[in-house]
Amino acid sequence: MKTVVTTLNAKYIHTCLALRCLKAYAEPEFPIEMVEYTIKDPAMNIVADLHQRKPDVIGFSCYIWNIQETIQVIEMLKKVMPSVKIVLGGPEVSYDTREWMERLHAVDFIVVGEGEETFKHLLEEMNTTAKYHLVFGLAYRKGDDIVINPPRPKLPLNELPSPYRFSEDVASLSKRVTYFETSRGCPYSCQFCLSSIEVGVRYFDLERVKADLLYLINSGAKLIKFVDRTFNIRRDYALEVFRFLIENHQGCVFQFEITADIMRPEVLAFLNEHAPKGIFRFEIGVQSTNDLTNELVQRRQNFEKLKRTVTMVKEGGKIDQHLDLIAGLPEEDYQSFRKTFNDVFAMHPEELQLGFLKMLRGTGLRLRAEDHNYLFMDQAPYEILGNNVLSFDEIVRIKRVEDVLEKYWNAHRMDTTILYLVEYEFDSPFDFFQSFGDYWDEKGWARIGHQLEDLFIRLFAFLEDRRTDNLPIIKGLMMYDYFRGHKHKPRKTWWPFSLTKEKQSSLIKRLAATPEVFSEALARHQLSEKELHKHTMLEVIPFSLADWLKRGVIVKEDTLLLSLYQPKGEGTEVFSGPLHSLTNQKEETIHE
Repeated sequence: MKTVVTTLNAKYIHTCLALRCLKAYAEPEFPIEMVEYTIKDPAMNIVADLHQRKPDVIGFSCYIWNIQETIQVIEMLKKVMPSVKIVLGGPEVSYDTREWMERLHAVDFIVVGEGEETFKHLLEEMNTTAKYHLVFGLAYRKGDDIVINPPRPKLPLNELPSPYRFSEDVASLSKRVTYFETSRGCPYSCQFCLSSIEVGVRYFDLERVKADLLYLINSGAKLIKFVDRTFNIRRDYALEVFRFLIENHQGCVFQFEITADIMRPEVLAFLNEHAPKGIFRFEIGVQSTNDLTNELVQRRQNFEKLKRTVTMVKEGGKIDQHLDLIAGLPEEDYQSFRKTFNDVFAMHPEELQLGFLKMLRGTGLRLRAEDHNYLFMDQAPYEILGNNVLSFDEIVRIKRVEDVLEKYWNAHRMDTTILYLVEYEFDSPFDFFQSFGDYWDEKGWARIGHQLEDLFIRLFAFLEDRRTDNLPIIKGLMMYDYFRGHKHKPRKTWWPFSLTKEKQSSLIKRLAATPEVFSEALARHQLSEKELHKHTMLEVIPFSLADWLKRGVIVKEDTLLLSLYQPKGEGTEVFSGPLHSLTNQKEETIHE
């Protein structure tokens, strides 16, 4: 009996830990062939590939991001391979199981919940007596009836074999994301999350975890994402893993989901002192700062302690932070969400993800959707369309905020400019992103592509239309961001240069002769006139960049920006200084 387990990942770089867990537990008694596709692959191509493998059993791992594409594949498969047994598993089909069996006639079995032991037991029964009523955690067909067996007791995690040591995975470890678990379950009861349904947290043995991590690191893994819902719930366990990874990372990057308000200051102090910069990333689910909303979804959160953690991590400068918000939670209207957004943006996280509530099957919030008049999509991902306090029109507007937030903050193309705008030009960060998002949509830019220069041009057009008195200052900040955002000397800019070629040459000649007058840091590079021409770009702005960056004050003074692009993309440095330091004529205007 040939068995294939498969899934459709959201992207090629993703991998499916569930398939590897099933394969590890079923072998060697049942050899398992593992194959992964993506949701972008044509269904015909997937079906053709599976067909040529000639399996007797195909198991699909199902999630909200792939269920619609998976349905299309299995319905085609059953037509061309009517005798193949189709098994579904995963969080998307572990709830409303009878509904799925009634709807999908091509499906023979559904494995509910944790699947390792259930799937292996199913294969044993397929291979022998077909007594499916003995397989706990299984839904199956018996004639025209659908039978759903009682759930299976949870296995002790240390009885599960390692899913990380398959030889076929080694070649791609450096190119794809490796997902890793040290525990299962979550101590919290957030009613919008599937993890709230499982009571308690179980842990893998710490020494086993270390051994598996070391194997992955030594085998070339470059990005390991921990799937634990609350990695830091056990302080000593988490601290030991952090310590082990610091000692053995070999340049690999590790991402964790943490609960920030329970993170102990001593753990943060340890990380700030010992962690190499860039090897750890923290994902922190804030979701909402509305106390009533958090109470309604049974979410305990101390926002002041959360801010303390985020601030300590940011000040340490070692760990990037990804903070999550959810629009559409109960009793969070448009103005309340505006406040939530502003509360969180004030911490200036490296990434702020604005998501929209999904009414996941099995969650308490979906079961009580009528309490808040929720409207949501019938098909996955079950995203909300409105509720009693948030209209569809308001959701559409918040989506515009999400769009420009991704392009202009999370991409970090012009942080200096954005921070100036949200502080001095708009009532709040949310108001900037909302106003710009509305403008972006009005211009039709959401329907066309863009290059980097377009992002600057479009923001500047938006600001010009607002007729702000500070446009020259903003333009100077945008020039600075544009210069420093390139690893290599750009071939063009989004604005016409204010300096003629003759005046640029004159300045470069003076910079080569007496660079220390302009900048001691530049002088240390000892660049010739030819090297300055080849590796630098010059522009003049109407204020002192140094005073703005160091003291947060605008001093009006013609200032020369010099951007130095190191050969082979080795780094970019932007120097600035008073223009008169090179012209010796303080009142001379050298830019046009």
